[in-house]
Amino acid sequence: MIGVFRQKNPGNAFVLLIYALILKFPIFLHSAAPLRQEDDNYLYRLLLNTLRPVFGERGYFYALLAFLLLYLQASLLNRIANNVKLLPKPNYLFGMSFLLVSSLLPEWNQFSSTLLVNFCLIWIWYGMVKWYNNSRAMGAIFNTCLLVGLLPLLYTPSIGFVVMVVLGIFITRPLRIGEFVVALIGFLAPFYFLMVVMYLTDNWKPEELLPSIQFHLPRLPASLWTTGGMLLLVVPFLVGGYFVQDNLNKMLIQVRKIWSLLLVIMLVGLLVILVNPGENYQHWMLSVIPISCFHAAAYYYPDRKMFPLILHWLLFAFVVAANYLSFAL
Repeated sequence: MIGVFRQKNPGNAFVLLIYALILKFPIFLHSAAPLRQEDDNYLYRLLLNTLRPVFGERGYFYALLAFLLLYLQASLLNRIANNVKLLPKPNYLFGMSFLLVSSLLPEWNQFSSTLLVNFCLIWIWYGMVKWYNNSRAMGAIFNTCLLVGLLPLLYTPSIGFVVMVVLGIFITRPLRIGEFVVALIGFLAPFYFLMVVMYLTDNWKPEELLPSIQFHLPRLPASLWTTGGMLLLVVPFLVGGYFVQDNLNKMLIQVRKIWSLLLVIMLVGLLVILVNPGENYQHWMLSVIPISCFHAAAYYYPDRKMFPLILHWLLFAFVVAANYLSFAL
């Protein structure tokens, strides 16, 4: 599989779809309900309330929707990573890695607010990439921050990604106060327009939009499957981080900044884990995008091809066992 996905072949898009079906097929074994969490915010609850009269509380529609979102995210991440030349040669390792990583914990395959936030994060990362050397940076920053402002309206703890915006401006731009002001306006704009709509529709409840922030220590793994999933999340990430660092001098400055932005997203994702942690590991999914990119580096860079092969099939076997057994039990 590594040899297939290392190549930029148009037919690999179909192979990636088959690969996704193998990993994600347990989604369709039961008519799963969309995940409802205490930290879901106004827009996600509104979406579920809109879908409920048509598709019901649960059913295969939500499983199909979750699968399409996951496959679309894998394809989108792969296309963007190749477009910005994150690795020396274009490939499909990013999409493969995303599908593997997002399957390490079975609950990540449910339709949820975090799945929608994760989809938005891919576009936000791409928007931040375009801030560097942009002659019209104000517009790019506003558009990106507008999308960042939607995140806490879907999932409350994702308000932590405000920190990502601040760090992203420091990494990609010279220090200009005006750009921070524009970023703040862009972030607050979704709240403003939604409050206007609520007022005009006689549904004025602004307290529903304001996030309630509490910090807690992350939950300890509740099972060996969860522990194994987290271990296989971290080890390839460290291996990929080593190879990225080892090849940093060969990269263009822009590519180095892109890797730095991925690290920022991951660090802020870890910060989000401390915000309203809830009773599951859904919020851990918000670090999947940068971790998947470092996993792809772990498959791409090693000279000895046996190591990435063993690493891939180890993760693949674990994912198949964890996902299929979770539905069999």
